[in-house]
Amino acid sequence: MKVWIPHPAGRALLGELPPGVTVEVAEHPSRLPSEVAGVRFWVPPFLSGVDATALLGRLPDLRVVQLLSAGADAWAGRVPPGVTLCDARGVHDVGTAEWVVAAILSQVRGFPAFALAQSRREWAYDRLCPTDELAGKRVLIVGAGSIGAAVRARLAPFEVTFTLVARTPRPAEGVHGVDELPALLPEADVVVVLVPLTDATRGLVDEKFLAAMPDGALLVNAARGPVARTDALVAELTTGRLRAALDVTDPEPLPADHPLWELPNVLLTPHVAGSVRGLLPRAYRLVAEQVRRFAAGEPLVNAVSDGY
Repeated sequence: MKVWIPHPAGRALLGELPPGVTVEVAEHPSRLPSEVAGVRFWVPPFLSGVDATALLGRLPDLRVVQLLSAGADAWAGRVPPGVTLCDARGVHDVGTAEWVVAAILSQVRGFPAFALAQSRREWAYDRLCPTDELAGKRVLIVGAGSIGAAVRARLAPFEVTFTLVARTPRPAEGVHGVDELPALLPEADVVVVLVPLTDATRGLVDEKFLAAMPDGALLVNAARGPVARTDALVAELTTGRLRAALDVTDPEPLPADHPLWELPNVLLTPHVAGSVRGLLPRAYRLVAEQVRRFAAGEPLVNAVSDGY
C-alpha cells in the first residue's frame, strides 16, 4: 500500500507501520514522487485548498484522504465515491486554544497599544492605564467541539464564566443551540468563534450578530474567515464599539490596503493559531494510527460526514 505524506520529517514521525506500507513524500501536488497508481492513502499539505483537491481525480486507487487541518471545508463534497475523508480533529486543540487565550489577554490588557508605544519609546502609563482585566468576564464559546473544550480548560483558572453553543444543542451538557445566539450574545463580554466553515455557518457573524454584542465586548475569530462577514466587521469595528482578535479573514491573505489593518481595536494574526512546533508530531501520530487502522480493515477516526 502506497502512502503519500507532505513532509520529509513525517517518515520518522510515523514510526513503525504494518508490512507492505510504502511511504513517499509528496510535498506539492505539482511535484509527485512516483506514479499515481497504487496510492491508497494520501495526506495533503497542511491548509491546502482547491489546487490540491484537483489531484483527487488523478489517483485511481485512492481510498483515504487524511487532512492535517481541523477544518475540511475545502474538501467536503469533493472526494470521489469510495474515498473516506478524515480531518485532524484534536491535533490543533493545544495550539489554537493557546492562541485564543493569548489573543484575549492581549486585547483585554491592551498589549497591542503598549507594543506601539514601545516602538515609539514612549512610557505610556498615564495614557494607557488602567487596562481591563479578564477576571469576572462572561465568555461565550460558539463551537463546543474539542477546540472549544480546550479553550474552556485553559480559561477556567482566570475566574470567568462560560456559555457554550454548538450547531446541535446538548442540554444534558449545558450546551445551547445556535438558534439561541440572539439571546446569549448580549450577555457576553468575550465571544470566541470556533465553528467549522459550512453552508450553515458561512456569514454567521453578520450585522445582527455584532449588533447584539454589548458595548466593549471582544470578538475572537479562530474559525475561518468567511464565518464572519467582512463588510459587517469593518462597519461595526470602525465605530470603536467592539474589539476583535482575528486569526482568519476573508479574503485571506488580507490585502495590504484593507481597512482592517488600520483599526486600533483589532488584533490581526495571519492564520497561525495552529501553526506551532508541536503540530507535526501530533499530526503524524494521528496519520500513523489511521494508516494502521486502514491496513487492518478497522474503522477510521475523524471521518467527515457528507453533511459536514
